[in-house]
Amino acid sequence: MATRTLSHVLDVSQSLSGRAWVWRGGNMDLGDGPTLDRDILAQLLMTRGVAADDIEKHARPTMREFLPDPSEFRDMDRAAQRIASAVLSREAITIYGDYDVDGATSAALLVELLRGLGADPGYYIPDRLLEGYGPTGASLVKLGEAGSSLIVTVDCGAMAFEALSMAREAGIDVIVVDHHKCSAELPPTAALVNPNRLDESDLAASHGHLAAVGVAFLLAIALVRTLRAQGFFDDRTEPDLMALLDLVALGTVADVAALHGLNRAFVAQGLKVLARRERIGMAALMDASRLTRAPIASDLGFALGPRINAGGRIGESTLGVRLLTTRDAEEAREIAEKLSALNEERRAIEAEVQESAEAQLDGQHNMAVQVLASTGWHPGVIGIVAGRIKEKTGKPAIIIALDSAEGIGKGSGRSISGVDLGAAIIAARDADLLIAGGGHAMAAGLTISQTKLSAFAEFLDTRLSREVDRARAGQNMSLDLALAPGGLTPELVATLELAGPYGVGWPAPRVAVGPVRIVKADIVGNGHLRIIASGHDGRSFKGIAFRAADTEMAQTLLHRSAGRHFHLAGRVKIDDWGPRPAAELHLEDAANAD
Repeated sequence: MATRTLSHVLDVSQSLSGRAWVWRGGNMDLGDGPTLDRDILAQLLMTRGVAADDIEKHARPTMREFLPDPSEFRDMDRAAQRIASAVLSREAITIYGDYDVDGATSAALLVELLRGLGADPGYYIPDRLLEGYGPTGASLVKLGEAGSSLIVTVDCGAMAFEALSMAREAGIDVIVVDHHKCSAELPPTAALVNPNRLDESDLAASHGHLAAVGVAFLLAIALVRTLRAQGFFDDRTEPDLMALLDLVALGTVADVAALHGLNRAFVAQGLKVLARRERIGMAALMDASRLTRAPIASDLGFALGPRINAGGRIGESTLGVRLLTTRDAEEAREIAEKLSALNEERRAIEAEVQESAEAQLDGQHNMAVQVLASTGWHPGVIGIVAGRIKEKTGKPAIIIALDSAEGIGKGSGRSISGVDLGAAIIAARDADLLIAGGGHAMAAGLTISQTKLSAFAEFLDTRLSREVDRARAGQNMSLDLALAPGGLTPELVATLELAGPYGVGWPAPRVAVGPVRIVKADIVGNGHLRIIASGHDGRSFKGIAFRAADTEMAQTLLHRSAGRHFHLAGRVKIDDWGPRPAAELHLEDAANAD
């Protein structure tokens, strides 16, 4: 292993994107030489905050090592006891979910668990366009009138004061299972389980990064334990809670929850369950995604999750839960195919909204948060477009779909690391700038009067400008390895995967390769840059930069690369389209090497 002491990786202080390349932690310049897999694994874990003594524990994250006692969470035992009572007395129970992947998997988890306990729960997923986010008083009361004496909301409800007050007045018990930010005052419920309650214990609050499906899984443990104590399983088999971890893994990754601590154990173990393809709906979803190998975490975020989301965004909101709870293989196949078709339709709609939103960026250069609004934008894709604008500008972005007839806008926001957008949205709501709003650090949703758009944008600019400046000042490109082209092998990819699963809070390894010359470069698909690069060691490899056609990097590699050498940076993936697997670089940046 080389022993460079330079502060910049491969001496890159300014790349084609204007960033310095820095080591994420220790220097891992492999040069042309080999290194041991265990050395790479240990370095990857330690640069992600793992102490040397805990490497083995984090290299193979298990439930035993990371699972807390669910009773540490406020209202957990109260919620478990109320549901247990409903199971024993055969009350009608309805699970009220959100229309995204976290909501669908949370609802499916509790539906599957309750079915395994002999109950026959219903479920309700609101229509994104007609009802919007979260429970409404009218829908809760209607469910009560239809016979449900207990409603459990998942991935929503923490701020639904009016709706929950209406349910209480109608004599309906509602348990809220959520993970979104709470205010100091809590709505009236039979129980409210949320690690982000402001009155939570330190241990429970340390799990504030859980997705709602993770909180639902802890409730499942507490419920089974409560029933066990009451002798419920004396004459019946306990449900296999570990078999539910495929749902937990999918919801956690798709909701972009931070993959450290318990979430890493959830996803690591959930991937094992997914690989067995035992859930009929999940197997059909993998088939529709043309996923034939065992899935990895990125497959959940980029292949499976978007298909579930497509139902809630532009189709029928219940499709996700139906798929994940069906026992009928043919029904599962039909739903999965429908979701795939909706996902393609979603991509086309998204592209139109993104183009329109980007046209507004010229007037936003000096704003800390990109607040873009227009009529004609489909509310089902604004969250995705917000994420695209955030990546393009390096700033938090909020996309608002306006209804000119009502003068109201529905908005969705995505933030950058180090900027708590959810807290800012709650503050704007408390300042009477929003009709409704909430979220967490990296994502938020809102409803706003069109007349308050300018005041809202100014509020965010004033509140977040320093946070955004600090966060962007630290936006160097962090790298884990530097190596010659010959080091890009399927074996390297396998070694890097040992430190996974990767996601927010546990970033996938990024490598620098060079120097190389560009043998071929062209644009394919929807603005993707495709290259073939060759190094001094005589080895060549393929690379692709997604949606990068208009960037300085793409234009340089396309038109100004003749006779020049470059360093390339990105993430190494397996290209399994050819006769045998090969490593390719998912390109994120490039720098001059001459």
